[in-house]
Amino acid sequence: MSSPAISGGTSLFTGFTTLCKGLAVVLVGGHIILQILPSSVDYLALIPARTIPFAWNLITAGYVEQSVHQVIISAIGLLFIGKLLEPIWGSREFLKFIFVVNFLTSLCVFVTAISLYYITMQENYLYMPISGFHGVLSGFLVGIKQILPDQELSLLKIKAKWLPSLSVLLSVVVSFFTEEPAKYLPTLIFGTYMSWIYLRYLQKNPETKHRGDPSDEFAFSTFFPEFLGPVIDPIASIFHRMLCGRTATSDEARGYTLGGAPLPGSHPVEASRRRERGARALEERLAADMLATGGKEEESKKDAVENV
Repeated sequence: MSSPAISGGTSLFTGFTTLCKGLAVVLVGGHIILQILPSSVDYLALIPARTIPFAWNLITAGYVEQSVHQVIISAIGLLFIGKLLEPIWGSREFLKFIFVVNFLTSLCVFVTAISLYYITMQENYLYMPISGFHGVLSGFLVGIKQILPDQELSLLKIKAKWLPSLSVLLSVVVSFFTEEPAKYLPTLIFGTYMSWIYLRYLQKNPETKHRGDPSDEFAFSTFFPEFLGPVIDPIASIFHRMLCGRTATSDEARGYTLGGAPLPGSHPVEASRRRERGARALEERLAADMLATGGKEEESKKDAVENV
């Protein structure tokens, strides 16, 4: 199913969901708190040496931005991507995705910082304050990849399925020219990977009651160019068994197969239907926005005629 290219216009700045607006307020509020009480960063941001006993910073760190440009980028990204994903997933699942991805990302960043300290013996890995919503934002890109992989972005002239990969690649390149890349790079990488883990294995499908997206179109190797597939697939299968314990037997137990035959809802066709629903929801939203914009233009013309 072909999808329309996402284009600009006045409709881009309408249709933000209530939940996304509320979360944007939380991000702005967290930044204001840091400006009023700078010492609060020690309790809200992820500082590996203080995570024990301040374990709550594994949750709060993702909602605290330390600079103005970070909070602006995060709020805008949340509003614009959220109005696309939330209507498709539902508000409850959208909020659950944010919470789970944020927590798992912070946990992985904490373990990475501790590991880097023991490898390098540099204390800055223990005491640098790490925070920001960019891990969840990178996860949103994975959500777009899953739902609208063939959606063309008119401004970038690329398909949406490459957004997570390009985001990580660009971040890695930028890290060579910035100070303390450990403050943001692990968060972006783990945000991307943890969101894929969640969508691939954990997200519950309300229609089929099964979990995850087993389709080949959402395999880990799809984050890389096709010619790397033969190299990535064997490596991914190792981590697949190590981290998730998903073997052919467990797949059958959870309902993806039965005697080698896919059950209703677990076949890759279901993933195709999910993408079609995503494209259809996007088309409906674009049509509604265009209709609203047209209505406003008509009202403006009528007002102009009456004034004349």
